[in-house]
Amino acid sequence: MSTLFTVSAPSGAGKTSLLKKLIEQIDNTKVSVSHTTRKPRPGEVDGVNYNFVTKDQFIQMLEKGMFLEHAEVFGNYYGTSQKWLTEQLDNGIDIILEIDWQGARQVKQANPATIGIFILPPSRVVLEERLRNRDTDSDEVIAQRLQAAVQEISHYDEYDYLIVNDDFDKAVADLQTVIKSQRLCKTQQAIKLNEMLTELVSY
Repeated sequence: MSTLFTVSAPSGAGKTSLLKKLIEQIDNTKVSVSHTTRKPRPGEVDGVNYNFVTKDQFIQMLEKGMFLEHAEVFGNYYGTSQKWLTEQLDNGIDIILEIDWQGARQVKQANPATIGIFILPPSRVVLEERLRNRDTDSDEVIAQRLQAAVQEISHYDEYDYLIVNDDFDKAVADLQTVIKSQRLCKTQQAIKLNEMLTELVSY
């Protein structure tokens, strides 16, 4: 039995880097590759970082009910393929959805067993520094992202776990702890250890 996780954070909190490192260190776990209408950033690869589609293509997929969740962020659309997600979970792979609070809320409503994780920056000052150090956005866009961060963070109480990305390695370790603890919960272990448990309690 596999688990669906959502991971959200304000832009610049470092969730993408954290999840990339996490996937390198823990088995049977994948980050979902979302569909998006935004343009690729330098170094991003179609089908690896995102499935890049046009707005018309996205709307057609949406009308066909192909997305588990979708949201509009900074004028661009993002969505998670329901078919791909179901296939991965059925194959015993834990899936992480890297999405905003709107998408996480939709996923939780559709799948109440979903585990939500929110990544926090240590402070607003650090968040702004990280956004500026990326050197990809104008001052105007950075100001918009900082304003949006307040809105995003205000939904932290809708999540099951809060992780502060102050020390990178510690934050990765904290993410690992959440994944591993979920795999050890009663529901998961009762299925995995069914034969052993049956023998242990038989007379």
